[in-house]
Amino acid sequence: MRGDSLHSRLLTWLLLPMLLVGTVVLWRAWLDARQTADRAFDRLLDAATLAIAEQAQWQEDRLWLDLPPAALEMLATQHDERVFYRLVDARGDHVTGNADLPGIDLSGRRASDMGYANISWNGMPMRLGVRRSRLEDWRLREPYEIRVAHTLEGRDALSQELFRQSLAYLLAVAVLSVAALIVAIRLALEPLTKLRRQIRSRDPRTLAPLELALPRELAELRDTVNELLARMRRVKANQERFIGDASHQLRTPLAGLSARAELALRQTDPQAWRTALSAMHATSQGASRLAMQLLSLTRLDNPEYQPQLTPTGLVQVAREAVMTHWQRCQRSGVDLGLDAPEGEVTVLALDWQLGEALANLIDNACRYGARHVTIVVTDTPPTLSVVDDGPGIPSERRLLALRPFHRGQQSGEGSGLGLAIVDGIARTHGARLTLTDGGTAPSPGLSVSMEFQATVTPDDPPVTTRHSLS
Repeated sequence: MRGDSLHSRLLTWLLLPMLLVGTVVLWRAWLDARQTADRAFDRLLDAATLAIAEQAQWQEDRLWLDLPPAALEMLATQHDERVFYRLVDARGDHVTGNADLPGIDLSGRRASDMGYANISWNGMPMRLGVRRSRLEDWRLREPYEIRVAHTLEGRDALSQELFRQSLAYLLAVAVLSVAALIVAIRLALEPLTKLRRQIRSRDPRTLAPLELALPRELAELRDTVNELLARMRRVKANQERFIGDASHQLRTPLAGLSARAELALRQTDPQAWRTALSAMHATSQGASRLAMQLLSLTRLDNPEYQPQLTPTGLVQVAREAVMTHWQRCQRSGVDLGLDAPEGEVTVLALDWQLGEALANLIDNACRYGARHVTIVVTDTPPTLSVVDDGPGIPSERRLLALRPFHRGQQSGEGSGLGLAIVDGIARTHGARLTLTDGGTAPSPGLSVSMEFQATVTPDDPPVTTRHSLS
């Protein structure tokens, strides 16, 4: 429907039925014009045969006719029709006439009824009228038949004239109807024009709701647009808060790097330089990890991000995560283990994203004081979990923990992005993310689980899915 408009569509769909109805009316007007012309000239035929019948007499033992000129002249109009007649006796013999006109079947009719038929004589289409009559004499009641026919020029001319009059009337009505229809459509669509003008005149930087009185159908559209604007305001507020938090989180390590570099430049002791470089290295690693987490979270929050999921083994992903993080956990005094079934558990996923989710969960557990961390894989339903024995997160704060930059402990060293990234990865895979207790008091621990929809076989085709963070 590119380049189309609602005005033209309404006009088209309203004019099509009008055109169909107009065609039917014109066809009916033509039929009525023909019928009216036929009735008028058939009455002339009736009058002509009646005038001839009045002049029929019995003389010298046979029918005799003194044809009055007016009987045929009434059928000859200004269109120069040709008129023919014939008188036939009771035996069907020709008595008089100027043409050998055929008869028609008058059985079942009353004696006074006329019969009409369209005939062709000598290549000329004509209208034939036939009347049966009797001599009105007390001595003899001889029956006879009068046949009168004329060509169709006058009939055609009269029907065309009647049709032209009807056509002119219908065209006038059609023009007025179309004009009224155009005006009515424009008036009916005026609220839509006002809505369009108000939207166009708005400042592109504002997301304020539309305030405009509209009919019920357009009011629903206005309310829908206002709901969209409200969601955009929330998204914009979240983005601004995220940008503010991200800039604050990045400004702190960058300021620390600058301060330590400036302090080291004032020193002359190589050992002081080494200490400063070690601190700067640790700070740069933290800033680099923060930047990577910010990029991951931004990509997961992009509504246009559509990853192509492939069959992935959860047990293999869990084993690779244990192998990758085992040495680091050992240096930190954390016992990292794996609890998985012997067979593989295959789901539609991206292995590198699941590895990133496990890395964030293991890092969070190590940073917040866990001494035992276990990656758990189950197959009914297919679930990937990380369970630790740390301080855990109170149940009333677990939803808050999924927000970016929210820390479970203010004294922690993390950036507060780990669980937010895990939540985004779970949504990308259509998985159900749950946070529950992972142990018992006094260290309740934390269990973070991603429950996938169903297992698949390795031969299943890849699936493209789309999710965004709320």
